[in-house]
Amino acid sequence: MIRPMPTIPSPVVIPRHFAGICRHGVAGACVLTLAFAGVLAAAQAITIDTHSGANHGSLGGTVDRRYAQIKPTNVPLTQSELDAKTRSELIRVLQAEQGFAMRPFPMGHKGLKLEANGKLIPAGEPYLDMVTEFGICAKPGDRVVLTDIKFDHNKIIFELNGGPDLKHRFLRHIELGGGGMMNPVVQDDGNPATGARLTLEFKGHVPELTGTEVEALLAPLISFGVKTPIEAFTDTLPAKLKSAILSHDVMVGMTTDMVLFALGQPERKVREIEGQMPFEEWIYGSPPKPVEFVRINGNRVIRVEIAKVGEEPVVFTKDEVEGMMRTDGSPLVASDAAAHTVKMGDVQRDPDTQAPAPPPTLTAPGEKLPDYAGQNQPGAMKPVEFPKQKPDDYPDVEAARRADQARAAEAADKAKDTQPDASRDKPANGSTGTQEPSGGQGSSSSQSPASAPSSTPAPPSADATPPH
Repeated sequence: MIRPMPTIPSPVVIPRHFAGICRHGVAGACVLTLAFAGVLAAAQAITIDTHSGANHGSLGGTVDRRYAQIKPTNVPLTQSELDAKTRSELIRVLQAEQGFAMRPFPMGHKGLKLEANGKLIPAGEPYLDMVTEFGICAKPGDRVVLTDIKFDHNKIIFELNGGPDLKHRFLRHIELGGGGMMNPVVQDDGNPATGARLTLEFKGHVPELTGTEVEALLAPLISFGVKTPIEAFTDTLPAKLKSAILSHDVMVGMTTDMVLFALGQPERKVREIEGQMPFEEWIYGSPPKPVEFVRINGNRVIRVEIAKVGEEPVVFTKDEVEGMMRTDGSPLVASDAAAHTVKMGDVQRDPDTQAPAPPPTLTAPGEKLPDYAGQNQPGAMKPVEFPKQKPDDYPDVEAARRADQARAAEAADKAKDTQPDASRDKPANGSTGTQEPSGGQGSSSSQSPASAPSSTPAPPSADATPPH
């Protein structure tokens, strides 16, 4: 956090202590996004090129000419060592000199290294990785400025467009203050550095050079000739593509920058969707003059239509630029074996020309199933059988309650039958049984069926009174 310096009301010398605080800065990496517009429809497909220019560049494979190895220069060099006077002259001549980038210049502290009359380091795939990781300082055809020049034992280091590092890079981590107030030594505006670094390396030592010789050594990367922007841009392209742009012709496969250099800004732009693919139509001209419709998807021209009054429109859809941008002239997909197409979403299949999709399986590619697969073997998974529902699985609750009450009443009746009272102990002939006291307690108990009086009269006792 930047704090303002406190004002001192009187000219009194105040003792100050110095403190260095390391502020950890996070270096942000600008990523070069290569946006490939794909079909967002139901039949979306992604093609993965396993032998494209971005791959195997350092191994001699097909690479984009913007990242390929340069053709070495042939500038005669002396054996004498550079002296102080010639060094000052080179700084005076080359400082703030402007040129045009012939290749993409990546940002980053390390930068590119060019050997005098030799090769470029890195080249091929490492070159592309550097551009992708740190971002681009200047595209081919952009104007660059030599903002700083430094001499080492056998190197000349050029800072382009301010260099990849902020000024006073180490002082930015130090703060000074006193009395509890801290202030940074270098004020930071928060804007990152967007320049590049180029190192010209010699063998042994830096020889005696002139400004013209230095510019000739840097010619594969920077052109210092007086050119227009369109000339500087087209000088980085193949001859056929350069001729088409200078002739104001648009070819399928061109980038939007190429179209702008060839035809300029369009008179109208229309955004539409064909199927599920969004595109932008750039329209040049108006009747009765020929009208040119340039269809762009992402950053590439995918269709060119030229309509003239009284004639059938001429449509071009074949990509003619991609092969020119390769070092060996090969197209983007060299062969069917070099590309693998992955279809995504609801893929539409033509039943007349395409076989139906195979059913899903858990087997690995090339795995063979056993002979008993699909049979009901012990331990094998079988189809799930759900039990069938019976009519009384879910009875009526009220009916069940009434049935429970009926069963309870029936059980109560049976209990009464097993324990009859005195009124129900009368014999069949109408005689009544007598109850005798038990134990002199005045309690009575019902006679059991075994002690019930029988129909046979008992013999009279001895003390009984005889009848009269």
